[in-house]
Amino acid sequence: MGIGDQFSCGQRMCPNPTCHGHLFVVLKNAILIKTYPPVRADFNSDSVPEDVKTTFEEALDCHANGCFVAAAIMVRRTLEEICHERGTKGDKLNARIKDLESKIVLPRELIEAMNELRLLGNDAAHIEAKTFRNISREELDVAIEFTKEIIKGLYQYSALLDRMRSLKSPKPDSP
Repeated sequence: MGIGDQFSCGQRMCPNPTCHGHLFVVLKNAILIKTYPPVRADFNSDSVPEDVKTTFEEALDCHANGCFVAAAIMVRRTLEEICHERGTKGDKLNARIKDLESKIVLPRELIEAMNELRLLGNDAAHIEAKTFRNISREELDVAIEFTKEIIKGLYQYSALLDRMRSLKSPKPDSP
């Protein structure tokens, strides 16, 4: 159905074979600009502690709905949940991330990303904080990707390794 010269809208079936739900779509010049329900970034929550998973999924929901300030706050909250789950100490998140660094093994870039995500969340929560120029889709796309990698490194690689090991052939009994 056309709406003016540039816009059209319609209904589609979700392409995900496990879903096939009903989608409403809006296109501008044949480019998808909006769906309802919104399309959320994929996230594998296997082996992720419930509080970390629930908080990060809320960040993903905010992101999908274009609520980027709320998404940034929830990404920061996800870091707080990770620190809590790992039993870190410190009054502020910065100190808890430093303590977390001594308790985990992750690439240096992911540790540094935690600090950047903390600063992005601070900018979202506090008017006077101005570390980032914007809190927009671009910043949140990167923040979501980094958070997914942190979660993978902390909670999912060991389960994946266990799964790989379980696929080995059993060793024959020794005589």
